[in-house]
Amino acid sequence: MSLKNLIPLVLLIFVPISIAADWLHWGTTAVFVTSALAIVPLAIWLSTATEKVAVVTGPSVGGLVNAVFGNATELIIALVALRAGLVDIVEASITGTILSDLLLLLGLAMLTGGLRYREQEFQPILTKVNGSSMTLAVIAIGLPTLVIWTSDIVDVEIVRNLSLATASVLIVVYGLTLLFSLKTHSYLYQVALADEDSPDSGDEAAKLPKGSKLWFWIGVLLASTIAIAIESDLFVDVVELETQQLGLTPLFTGVILIPLISDVAGYVTVVRLAMKNQMDLSVATATGDSLLVALFVAPVLVFVGQFIMGQSIDLNFNPFEVAAMAIAVTVTNIVSSEGRSNWLDGALLLATYLILGVAFYYHPPAGIGLLSGQ
Repeated sequence: MSLKNLIPLVLLIFVPISIAADWLHWGTTAVFVTSALAIVPLAIWLSTATEKVAVVTGPSVGGLVNAVFGNATELIIALVALRAGLVDIVEASITGTILSDLLLLLGLAMLTGGLRYREQEFQPILTKVNGSSMTLAVIAIGLPTLVIWTSDIVDVEIVRNLSLATASVLIVVYGLTLLFSLKTHSYLYQVALADEDSPDSGDEAAKLPKGSKLWFWIGVLLASTIAIAIESDLFVDVVELETQQLGLTPLFTGVILIPLISDVAGYVTVVRLAMKNQMDLSVATATGDSLLVALFVAPVLVFVGQFIMGQSIDLNFNPFEVAAMAIAVTVTNIVSSEGRSNWLDGALLLATYLILGVAFYYHPPAGIGLLSGQ
């Protein structure tokens, strides 16, 4: 068994440990730490299973599998938090995942790949399509916030209806991007698939017949999804209390902390691909994940929150969150516009993420104005 499979396998020990910590009342800190560590390997196995099922089932079905499960970890954590009424953290996690995908994931890929290769190339059409769609998504997400900030009085029902209408349009746009990538222009997305089709040496599942291999990875997919739901429930139950004790605001928790935990599989994937000089696939993974969150996950959370869970979630984001997303999209579009990258491009993206992270850390909670230092 390869080292990359052994590490997430060993880390699964935190799944029973976290459950024991909750049942035996070891304290909220123990539950917080162990459940967060348990989510990491589960997210990696879920991502791996999604990739394997997509490879076995072919481009069309596989593309739909990726579309549904591509950000399953983030969606599960958000749904559990939404059910618990942590609306501020859920909305912030949408922003955080987009920032993480565009700046941290892509930055890590370009930096690590650029340290091994002087310059790496990728198809600029991929970043153009995803960049245009992300620009639309940020504009749409920012509209409710803009309406509120440019109006003296805005009824809550107006914001709710505007958010639902915007979410509907975003889901339609996501459907169009799927049609574009899986059907009408699928040839643009068939990049570097040979490596993904080749099973890793030491992968026991690769020795199975195709049918058995499919059912094996479907089993891993379902088991990982259920386990993530359980661990997310443990994590969400204590995250507000623990982060408050650490002096972290709900905004910072959602924007920075939760994506760092839930998106570990993405970090591993893009770095591995970049080190193999497969920047087409690495860039497509990072930008595609952000697109999935903006056009699908965010609208789904609005609909589920409003109609199923009875939670007052909408697309009225903190203005600074909207500004941060706009900055991330703009910087990413500029860096990737030429279809080539180097280590400095990656460093610039990471620096942007770090600066925004520090800004979110010092961003005061809602309702606190500017205080004099004297």
